[in-house]
Amino acid sequence: MERSVPVLEVNPPLINSANPWATSLEDLSALFNCPSLGGITTRTSLVNGFRHDPAVHQYIFFDPATHVSGTHDDIGNGPGQSSLNNLGYSPIPLKDYLSYIQTISDGLSAISEKLVIVSVTGTPEEVAECYRLIAEHSRRVKMPLAVEINLSCPNIPNAPPPAYSGESLGRYMAALQGPISDAELPRLPVGLKTPPYTHAGQFETLISALRTAGSQCPVSFLTATNTLGSCLILSDGECHTSKPKLPGFGIGGMAGASLHPLALGNVATLRRLLDQDDKTRHIKLIGIGGVEDVSGYRRMRGVGAAVVGVGTALGRKGTAVFKEIEEDLAGGPW
Repeated sequence: MERSVPVLEVNPPLINSANPWATSLEDLSALFNCPSLGGITTRTSLVNGFRHDPAVHQYIFFDPATHVSGTHDDIGNGPGQSSLNNLGYSPIPLKDYLSYIQTISDGLSAISEKLVIVSVTGTPEEVAECYRLIAEHSRRVKMPLAVEINLSCPNIPNAPPPAYSGESLGRYMAALQGPISDAELPRLPVGLKTPPYTHAGQFETLISALRTAGSQCPVSFLTATNTLGSCLILSDGECHTSKPKLPGFGIGGMAGASLHPLALGNVATLRRLLDQDDKTRHIKLIGIGGVEDVSGYRRMRGVGAAVVGVGTALGRKGTAVFKEIEEDLAGGPW
C-alpha cells in the first residue's frame, strides 16, 4: 500500500534559502532563533562534503545597474542588489549538519513546529542514502524535518544540473522510491530544488518526470529557483581591460534582484502546470529569487508560492531582513 505524501507545513511561510549564510552551526542557530521565520534551510551538503577551495569558490554582491561590486558594506544596503557565486556545495558533510540540528534540538525546552529543511545533493544513490539518514535522525529531534534535493547548481564542472534532463530526473525519482516507501522509516516531505527554466520544454520535462513517478507523485514541494548560471561581472566598463570579479573564468550563478522577474515567472508557470493534473496538484512551491522586502514577498505569494525564501538579502542584511518583512506586513495576511 502506498504511503500518503506528507504536506509541507511552514508557518509563517517565510524561510531562508540554502545558501552560504546557512553553513555553520552559528548560522543555523541564528536562523532557527529568528521568530519571523517558520522554517530554516541548511546549505546544500553531500554525504562526504564538497571539496571547497577558498581561492576559487567565492561570492560577491553587485549593483546590477553599474556592476560595482564588493561586500555588502562596499555597495550599501539599498534596494535592488544582486549576488554572483561559483561556490558549489557546502564543505561540511551531512552527518555534521545532522549534529548541528541535534544541538539546536537539545537546546529546546519543548517540541517546536519550526521546520528544518535539510538540503542535500549527490548521485541518485547518495541522495537516497541522505534521505534515509535524515529520516532516521528525525526520530531524535524536537522539530520536524524535510528533505530538499538540490538538482540545480550551475557551478559544478562536467555536471550539468540534473533538473534540466528528463532522464536524470527519472533516475533520482526511481532511487527515492525505496527509502520513501520503507515502512520502517518516518515519512518526510521531500522536495526538488529546480534551476531557472527559460522555455516551455524545460518546464514540461520536469512536470512529465513528476507525473510519471508513479500513481502518486512522492514529491511534496518544489523550490524555485536556484541561481542563474553562466553569468559574469566585470571590473570596469572597458571589455578589453576588464577582469572578472570571481576567480577562474569569473563565471558564476546570479541571484538577488536581477533574478527576481525570472523567478516569479518560474513560480507562476510551475503553479499553473502542477494544477493541471491530480498527480501534481498537491505539490507546494517555495518561491526564491530576489525577494528582499515585503513587496517581493507579496509578489511571490501572489504568483503561487506557498512559502517564500530569501537568500542574497540574508547575506546583505542578516536575519534583520526577515523581521523587516514581518513588520512591513503590519498585521496583514502572510
